[in-house]
Amino acid sequence: MGHLGKILIVAGIVLFLVGVLFYWGEKLPWLGKLPGDVIIKKKNFTIYFPVASCLLISLLLTLVFFVLNKIK
Repeated sequence: MGHLGKILIVAGIVLFLVGVLFYWGEKLPWLGKLPGDVIIKKKNFTIYFPVASCLLISLLLTLVFFVLNKIK
């Protein structure tokens, strides 16, 4: 049961951080508009590939999970 408790705590922390990101996401004007993000605008449609933003978020999450893994 102790292992399940740790998983629930980590899941709660992750959900909290995602909630904070959604709450303050509009106040981070650079997120989604980094130099590596691709936007293709045509007459009737727009395609958006947030490549650099996804890489940045992936790097941050990797660091968070690495630190959490070292704490165990």
